[in-house]
Amino acid sequence: MAELTPIEQLVVEAMRELGATKDSVIKTADDIAKKCNRPKGMVANTLVSLMQKNVIKRIAREKASGYYVLPQ
Repeated sequence: MAELTPIEQLVVEAMRELGATKDSVIKTADDIAKKCNRPKGMVANTLVSLMQKNVIKRIAREKASGYYVLPQ
């Protein structure tokens, strides 16, 4: 797995605790921000960097996009 910053590790751990580990169980940035008790903007930026590192995947939907952790 790519080297992750502390906030990236926190977000990935929160996603795992929420069960967002496959494309049938995805969580929004709001869900993740609430779980890790961080501002949504910070979490959104972290999600982008995690996507660039191929740690998570984004699924576009009509309302909010969903995210899940890729198997490592």
